[in-house]
Amino acid sequence: MASPPSTTSPKQWETRPDSVRGSELASDFTSSLNVDRRMYREDIAASIAHARMLGAQGIISTEDSTAIIKGLTQIRSEIEGGTFQWQPELEDIHMNVESGLFDLIGDVAGKLHTGRSRNDQVATDFRLYVMRRAKQSVAGCRRLQRALLDQAAEHRTTLLPGYTHLQRAQPIVFGHAMMAYFEMFGRDADSFNAANDSADVCPLGSGALAGTTYPIDRESVAQELGYSRISSNSMDAVSDRDFVLDYLFAAAKTMTHLSRLSEDIVVWSSQEFGFVQLSDAYSTGSSMMPQKRNPDYAELIRGRSGRVTGALMSMLMTLKGLPMTYNRDLQEDKQQLMDAADTVRSALEAATGMVDETQVDAKRASEAASDPALVATDIADRLVQEHGMPFREAYTRVKESIFGSSSDAIDDVPKVSALDSVQMRDIHGGTSPGQVSAAVTRGYGELDAARLRGEW
Repeated sequence: MASPPSTTSPKQWETRPDSVRGSELASDFTSSLNVDRRMYREDIAASIAHARMLGAQGIISTEDSTAIIKGLTQIRSEIEGGTFQWQPELEDIHMNVESGLFDLIGDVAGKLHTGRSRNDQVATDFRLYVMRRAKQSVAGCRRLQRALLDQAAEHRTTLLPGYTHLQRAQPIVFGHAMMAYFEMFGRDADSFNAANDSADVCPLGSGALAGTTYPIDRESVAQELGYSRISSNSMDAVSDRDFVLDYLFAAAKTMTHLSRLSEDIVVWSSQEFGFVQLSDAYSTGSSMMPQKRNPDYAELIRGRSGRVTGALMSMLMTLKGLPMTYNRDLQEDKQQLMDAADTVRSALEAATGMVDETQVDAKRASEAASDPALVATDIADRLVQEHGMPFREAYTRVKESIFGSSSDAIDDVPKVSALDSVQMRDIHGGTSPGQVSAAVTRGYGELDAARLRGEW
């Protein structure tokens, strides 16, 4: 979301008196409006729930409660319609909404803040925001899992070299590689669900740090806002940002997995490998070399992973030295989380489209997987199984044969093809086509269950 327009040009800053420049700098330095106004939905929803509770408890009159709710509803409509007049000098979303409410209903607006502080108000809004973004991230992971699953289903028998240390190791099937990433992003969805659960605690009613003297009904507010529980300690409630760390850790882990997927795609799509071809929608040409198609989307995903890891580190450093309870340092939490959430969302969307539209060159991948050296382990296993040879002896004989350092013949061992190699690995979690087919079936079932839970 765009920042509020600056009222002072660089030239004006040079010519204004130091006292004026200092005053404006102080205002700009402490303002968080350009960041936290993205939480307007949560702020207004929490204020409506609080006003409704105040009226139901008889803390303010029903008429005043109704007027406040009506005014807040109008402000939300104005914000969504682009007609709300933001006032940068009011510092944040909370003061802007309250000021707008005064303009609409007069002094009655002052009753809204009865029984709450900006400390528990901010914590309530931000937890709701994190819950919303965590659910979006879960859905993004599920959509990417579906794209990976579809590729795995199509290529459950397509041979591909498997690598360790980026050296050809053993034959696998392409679908098995896709299912490896399916597992990763499934764990990421679980981590975002855990972050949502961590944020799912309503702190409203904690006041500045010690609670409130008014007979408020915390449970009714929590229920209206969709929280499953309320906080148990007012001091912890206003200063806790563990839920932010939980989201940022899930985000950093997801970006790490996206970076690894992107790296494989960069390698596989290179001319030296040529196992996959990216669509024109997810690759770009060179400004000078007409023959080039660059994997820019994959590279950008890989590059942006550092931003999210940096946000996690920044938040940890912000929290490590804070005394109880609320400190202004915590204003920094929102920019870190919002940027991370935006990055994760766009990266997951880009990766989903990229995977979905990638074409596999099955012939070239199969030829590479048919390198005789890749079945060396299978030959050693045959020596063990058919000749009773200790594995280490079999390993040495095969190694010497491959590198030409021994004249010992192993012709009596049946030849092993790449297809034989993958078919023999017919155990749960293995790369045989049958096991990959079973994994694909389980994967579709998992996504169906996730859809029934409303995760995507």
